[in-house]
Amino acid sequence: MKSSTVENNKQKDVLLEVNDLRIYFDINRKKVAKAVDGVDFSIHKGETVALVGESGSGKSVTSLSVIGLVPMPPGKIISGTIKLEEQELLSLPEKSMRKVRGNDIGMIFQEPMTSLDPVFTIGNQIIESLVYHQRLSKKEARKQAIELLKIVGIANSEKVIDEYPHQLSGGMRQRVMIAIALSNNPKLLIADEPTTALDVTVQSQILKLMLKMKDTFNSSILLITHDMGVVAETADRVLVMYGGQIVEEAAVKELFLNPKHPYTMALLKTMPNLDQNLRRLPSIPGNVPPAHQFPEGCRFADRCEFVMEKCRQVAPELVRISDGHKARCHLPFLKGGEYDAQ
Repeated sequence: MKSSTVENNKQKDVLLEVNDLRIYFDINRKKVAKAVDGVDFSIHKGETVALVGESGSGKSVTSLSVIGLVPMPPGKIISGTIKLEEQELLSLPEKSMRKVRGNDIGMIFQEPMTSLDPVFTIGNQIIESLVYHQRLSKKEARKQAIELLKIVGIANSEKVIDEYPHQLSGGMRQRVMIAIALSNNPKLLIADEPTTALDVTVQSQILKLMLKMKDTFNSSILLITHDMGVVAETADRVLVMYGGQIVEEAAVKELFLNPKHPYTMALLKTMPNLDQNLRRLPSIPGNVPPAHQFPEGCRFADRCEFVMEKCRQVAPELVRISDGHKARCHLPFLKGGEYDAQ
C-alpha cells in the first residue's frame, strides 16, 4: 500500500512526460532520416534535466517537438505523446499551442542574435510577450519588462530597454533571452545550448542565473548541451542521447561515478582533468551516423571499444539497471567504466 502511494505521488509530480516519440524527416523519396526514434523521458516539477550528446544525436529536434516548432514538412511525427501536466501537446491546434509556447513553456535558444529581431528594441520584444500572454497594457508591460531586466542582472535597464540587440554584448543578449523566456512564469524552461557562444566567465554567470531564476519562478529546466562540465554544475538528472535514442538515463552523481553505456564513458573521458598531464584530450573516434543511415544493430557499434558481434546484429533495448538508472547496451557487466568479463 505504501509503495503504491509513493508511485502515485511521483506521478502527480511529473510536469512533462514524453512517450515513444518518433520524428522522421523525408530527405527524398528513398531516404528517411529518423532524427528522433522511440524516445521516452519525464521531467518532474522543480527538476533540472540535461539532455546530452554530440551534434546530430537528435537533442534539438526533441526539444523543438515539445514546443511545437518542428518544421512539418519535411518533418513528420510518426508516433508518440508529449504531455504537459496531462495536457497532450501534439494534438493541440496551433492557436492553442501559441498560448502554451511562451506562457507554460519558455525557450532560450543557442544564439540570441538569430532569435532576437534586429529591427525591434529589446523592450518591444519583451513587451510583446507580456501583452499577448498576460493581457497587460503597454505601459504596464514596459514597467514589468524593466523589472525583468533588473532581475536577470542587467544594469541601467531603463536605458537598455530602448536599445537594439546589436548594441548589447553576447552575455547581455542571452540575459535578455532569459528575461523573455521567463516573462510569463513558465512551468518549463527549455535551454538549447544556452552558453555555447559565450566565453567561460559569462557561461558561468548565465548558468548560475538560470538556476536562480528556476528557483525564483519555481520552474523546471530541460537543458540541451554537449558539455559534460555544464551538466555536472547544473543538472539533477541526465539523459544521454545518441542516434536519435536515449542510451542512458541516471541521476547526475550516479552517471558521473558509475556510467554504464560505452558512449557515456567516452563522453566523460573527453572532459579535461587537472590531475592528468595530457597534451591532447581523448576523443571519440568516428562520427554520429547520419539519421538516414543508422546501422541495423546498436547505433554506437562502429565507434565502441567493447563491440561484440551481437551488437552489430541486434538493437539493444533501454533496460533498468538500478533505481532510476537505465542503459541501452548488450554489456550487462560494465562496472565503473571498465568491462568486467566475469
